[in-house]
Amino acid sequence: MSVVIVGGNECMVGRYKELCEAYCCRAKVFAKTDGSLKNKIGTPDLLVLFTGTMSHKMLKCALNETKGRETVVARSHSSSMAALRRILDEHTTL
Repeated sequence: MSVVIVGGNECMVGRYKELCEAYCCRAKVFAKTDGSLKNKIGTPDLLVLFTGTMSHKMLKCALNETKGRETVVARSHSSSMAALRRILDEHTTL
């Protein structure tokens, strides 16, 4: 399963990836925008949006990139490990 995480804390990127690997998921994490997200997101199975730590522009861009695709979008205001764990528990099967 592929997971794309948009938002969150830069210092937590490694921990987000480790947690996704524990759930047998490949993860891309975009904690901040390095230019545009266009063509970087791809076609993930799950898009995680940490809305508390991202700009409106980032949110809009991420949603536009997955529009019309069969991508599950999960939003969380909190960008904690517990929030990500809860989302992965809900949307993945171990």
